[in-house]
Amino acid sequence: MPEQTSTTVTEGRVRRVPRYGVFLVLGGALGVLIAAILTLAFDGIAEPSEIGVTYSQSQVFGFLMLYCAAGGVMLGAIVALILDKTIGRRTHTVTVQTEKVIETPDAA
Repeated sequence: MPEQTSTTVTEGRVRRVPRYGVFLVLGGALGVLIAAILTLAFDGIAEPSEIGVTYSQSQVFGFLMLYCAAGGVMLGAIVALILDKTIGRRTHTVTVQTEKVIETPDAA
């Protein structure tokens, strides 16, 4: 089969950006780890609360995890945005060559 090719050469700009999802997940995981450390460091059942309720260690972990995980996600987002602003300024110009092959059917 005869083939026809057409080649196009264009220039483009390439910019490196951080993967925001990775930073958000790592920030959340760091927040959960900090909540676990704080849960083990402070005993939730040692003293009753102001209204006389004592909390189990898993309840203390749950409460701390809500705040620490959210804070970790926000911290990860801030770090990703800072990296995007500093690293993202550097762009590279590249030459892109695309080739399009068109197959034509035989006349036979």
